[in-house]
Amino acid sequence: MKNRWLRLSVLSLSTALVATFITGCTTVPETGRKQFNFMNAQEEMKLGFTEFEKMKTATPISKDAKINEMVTRVGKRIAAVANLPDAQWEFVVFDSKEANAFCLPGGKVGIYTGILPITKDEAGLATVIGHEVAHAVARHGGERISRAVAMQGLGQAVGTATSESKYSQAIQVAYGLGSQVAVELPHSRSQESEADRIGLIYMARAGYDPEAAVGFWQRFGEVNAKSGSSTPKFLRTHPTDETRVKQLKEWMPEAKAQYKKQ
Repeated sequence: MKNRWLRLSVLSLSTALVATFITGCTTVPETGRKQFNFMNAQEEMKLGFTEFEKMKTATPISKDAKINEMVTRVGKRIAAVANLPDAQWEFVVFDSKEANAFCLPGGKVGIYTGILPITKDEAGLATVIGHEVAHAVARHGGERISRAVAMQGLGQAVGTATSESKYSQAIQVAYGLGSQVAVELPHSRSQESEADRIGLIYMARAGYDPEAAVGFWQRFGEVNAKSGSSTPKFLRTHPTDETRVKQLKEWMPEAKAQYKKQ
């Protein structure tokens, strides 16, 4: 009886997992990759708006008019070519020495002043914004949350994770937010590579030479090496190295085909 109950339990769980995978399967724009993501896109977007407002309250915002104008200008050009339906774009410069950036669901983009010396110019900034917007377009945060919940098992785990409060906490962790700037659940290496590829396409479509992406990541790698620190938060689990630059060069023809200098 006990073995029969165990077999039925395993079968039920397996069936539920398959059903959840099928119903939660979405396609990433630009790359066509199939991903497991059962989060509701509109709900994810609303929570992104809420968390962004919290960030603006908890973290100082730069008052430098020139920097704010540049970030907004570059951001709008990237936004114009990004595949993010119903986005309510907003570009905020946070006054922090941390070399970091993010884009929340719904088009809420944060750039920390600490990364600007490394971006160097508008093309470098377009590399960063394109990369972060790509994470939002590909819904990498929702994908990670979905995987984490699925790994906990179905039933109660799914029930608690779909409440607004739990989702809010998950959003903060998945996108590295919080009152202390960063509580990090790293993107996977495959997601980082995907964001690199999509970001390269977006900056090219927006009229920025995609070759500038190679220069930015090389500079970032040099800064990281000089600091002697471990992989910085902006790089998540995919450090700037020869592999990243090699991939960017491999994708360059695809991006160059869509590049029109403005």
